[in-house]
Amino acid sequence: MQYRTLGRTGVQVSSLALGAMNFGRIGRTTQDEVTAVVDAALEAGINLVDTADAYSGGESEEMVGRAVAGRRDDIVLATKATMPMGDERNHQGSSRRWLVTALEDSLRRLGVDHVDLYQIHRWDPHTSDEETLSALTDLQRAGKIRYFGSSTFPAHRIVQAQWAARDHRLSRYVTEQPSYSILQRGIETHVLPVTEEYGLGVLVWSPLASGWLSGVVREGRDVTTNRSTFMPQRFDTAVPSNRARLDAVERLARIADEAGLTMIQLALGFVTAHPAVTSALIGPRTLDHLRSQLAAVGTVLPADVLDAIDAVVTPGTDLAAHEKNDTPPALLDPSLRRR
Repeated sequence: MQYRTLGRTGVQVSSLALGAMNFGRIGRTTQDEVTAVVDAALEAGINLVDTADAYSGGESEEMVGRAVAGRRDDIVLATKATMPMGDERNHQGSSRRWLVTALEDSLRRLGVDHVDLYQIHRWDPHTSDEETLSALTDLQRAGKIRYFGSSTFPAHRIVQAQWAARDHRLSRYVTEQPSYSILQRGIETHVLPVTEEYGLGVLVWSPLASGWLSGVVREGRDVTTNRSTFMPQRFDTAVPSNRARLDAVERLARIADEAGLTMIQLALGFVTAHPAVTSALIGPRTLDHLRSQLAAVGTVLPADVLDAIDAVVTPGTDLAAHEKNDTPPALLDPSLRRR
């Protein structure tokens, strides 16, 4: 396992990190299965575990808490807030009112007195940067979080938050967690240059593109991944963007074969090759999934393989731009771009 410094924090984290979104009812996993995955991940050298309050309505945090009990100090523990937690309108967002409550709830579910990294799951357009950063700074000074970061923020919001922290003399975001894979390379255009400029650690999610790069999605095969059962539209090859992805996957599979690599090794080796990326978050549901992803540890893609990937998916390009989670609201809601 390789280790890298998380931004400018001085904290060393593994180049592959364990994402816990599939823990609980989303992934149909039991506590015993989760504990086995966590045990194997830690034994392999993974030292960063990332979850969120919204994953299975808090169930993921509870399962992670049980799985890491007794070895809390050996891991970098990360969670997130801001996604809706129930129907109450104020049980979401990044206001001080909600973040204080959400963190207490997360600490209780995790069974710990602090988290190492607390992340704002999505940019909240209804809350000022000063409000959010002030609350996070106070929680940090209270010892309940060590650092805080953002997740899936547009590049301009990352910059705005850095300026707000400076202008109001508040602590700043030290990490960003964006979506990044061979098939979704849009962050190379704006987000990654910004994170490099401000020295942010980058923890990328969905490096296997929701299973498209796992090796099981191929031409002529039925798609039977867990994700396809509740997001079938993302795998319907009658949709042009999905057809483009499948065509790219077939070309990438040939590149992997010629290089003597699995698709997973190619995918994870690609994202961890970028100098701005600190860690790639893997999200296994089973031990077999974990083992296939751990096989990518230490994979270094030579320049000719990276060049071949660039020829399949142009740098800075998203093959499914409509699935991005950092699109400015005005591009999604016509009323916001009309006078």
